[in-house]
Amino acid sequence: MAQHDTQMTGAEILLKALVDQGVEVIFGYPGGVVLPIYDELFKQNRLRHILVRHEQAAVHAAEGYARSTGKVGCVLVTSGPGATNTITGLTDALMDSVPLVCITGQVPTHLIGNDAFQEADIVGITRPCTKHNYLVKKADDLARTVHEAFHVAKSGRPGPVVVDLPKDVITGRGEYQPPSRMKTKYKPQVKGDLKAIEKAVEMIAAAKRPIFYVGGGVVNSGVAACQLLTQLVRMTGYPCTQTLMGLGAFPASDPLSVGMLGMHGTYEANLAMHGSDLIINVGARFDDRITGRLKDFAPTAKKIHIDIDPSSINKNVMVDHAVVGDAAHILEDMIKVWKAKQCRPHEKALKEWWATIDGWRGRNCLHYENSNKIIKPQYAIQRLYELTKYKNPYITTEVGQHQMWTAQHFKFEQPCHWMTSGGLGTMGYGLPSAMGVQVAHPGALVIDIAGESSIQMNIQEMATLCQHRLPVKVFILNNQYMGMVRQWQELIHGGRYSESHMEHHPDFVKLADAFGAVGLRATKPSEVDDVIKEMISVDRPVIVDVRTDASENCFPMIMPGMAHNEMVLGPEENVHVEPGSDEGGMVLV
Repeated sequence: MAQHDTQMTGAEILLKALVDQGVEVIFGYPGGVVLPIYDELFKQNRLRHILVRHEQAAVHAAEGYARSTGKVGCVLVTSGPGATNTITGLTDALMDSVPLVCITGQVPTHLIGNDAFQEADIVGITRPCTKHNYLVKKADDLARTVHEAFHVAKSGRPGPVVVDLPKDVITGRGEYQPPSRMKTKYKPQVKGDLKAIEKAVEMIAAAKRPIFYVGGGVVNSGVAACQLLTQLVRMTGYPCTQTLMGLGAFPASDPLSVGMLGMHGTYEANLAMHGSDLIINVGARFDDRITGRLKDFAPTAKKIHIDIDPSSINKNVMVDHAVVGDAAHILEDMIKVWKAKQCRPHEKALKEWWATIDGWRGRNCLHYENSNKIIKPQYAIQRLYELTKYKNPYITTEVGQHQMWTAQHFKFEQPCHWMTSGGLGTMGYGLPSAMGVQVAHPGALVIDIAGESSIQMNIQEMATLCQHRLPVKVFILNNQYMGMVRQWQELIHGGRYSESHMEHHPDFVKLADAFGAVGLRATKPSEVDDVIKEMISVDRPVIVDVRTDASENCFPMIMPGMAHNEMVLGPEENVHVEPGSDEGGMVLV
């Protein structure tokens, strides 16, 4: 009996470990195996539980929570289908480097491998889509494992970690170990090598046509890293472009910003990358949506790559110089070295470089033909930005044309206010992600900019929003199509719109009412402003159905298999790519 006085059940150990890790909110869905954990949740008030309607949504909600706060998101689901339903969210988090700990139930240890009811090899299944995973076999190991899981999730390049808990571990008894007793061999490099930093600074100072290429790694490093990046860019006077995931790392309104680059990036950003003599990559991956045709990517540029993940160096593009470490530490040291060496940019060359870039800017590549009869999606985004920017909103998106239009026309001045699925491109991400953001920031304006197809992927979470009184605004650009699929079919597949038109959609206004939310609709440009103002004024979940031009395509665009200097700026160019007509192009769609 005396031994049990110092012991706790696995469920008690788990909750204490979560509290000691600073967890305040868990997104989850109960089931038989994890009921002892839910029983312990019922007995306490330190941890808030958000009951979602689908386990995938739990992970996306934890992603939104994590990305908007810099904390580790936490998920709790049961065994079998409860655990397998998290796979899309876990893969999304891995691709976008989001720190999560996902706790899954498992059948008792003596039944593992026997095809027991609701058994799934979640450790095996999640091995390719997590940063790390654990199967806990003894209650005595549980606290240490949870503490290590949080350490792994947030250290180095962040990512999702799964902790799989058999029911006999949950109900069994063991000793609790505080975080201070945790020992781990996982200690990723955060400080950059000083000599490597000095060489990078020398290369930056010597460049004549440089450009900063900034990715989500800077945002993941934290607000301080973004502030240091801004300081360094302004010290040099060099142009700065951001990836989809890097938006907000550098202020969009800054004259040194040339906007987003890549497949739907700006003309000036892509041509500046193509024509540069030095690319300073900070926290980006040289992914295929950025590089275009790889053999012709930035042909005259030397490349510096700053990244905390050494496996990312030379993975997609061979670079001339690399600095491994955390962006905040490296940027801070680069600023010190720049000042100590009294570096100055090459003024004459930089002036000529900016004159060239300003010439590209003069093309006004984001121009579109507006209408006073039909709502153009770009116009809806621009009005949303103008009418909400004073509230400093948090924006999430689903995936598709609306996502790219938002990235182009919504100006992000600071980090952690932009949540989108970049690496995996997950339709259904935006609504539950917005839910997680709203939980983290209860007084903030949180908007999910959606397409009418994507929003239906996780529309059931409207019930969660209403239950927990989370006033998320869903702003749907409704063009009656899977817009990006339709665009590719028009431009690449001869206008054969195979299964991209959904002939029947719900009435979103009535659907909002059915959930207990507010439904609004705009069908012509003159109604857009009033609908947005009403949406903002309502302190409840809102669905706004904005009926937009079904034929509008998202430009500029680098067509599959093309290079940065082969951009298509608009429909007037009558672009059409035949399958197989470009080297490897079709496989890049």
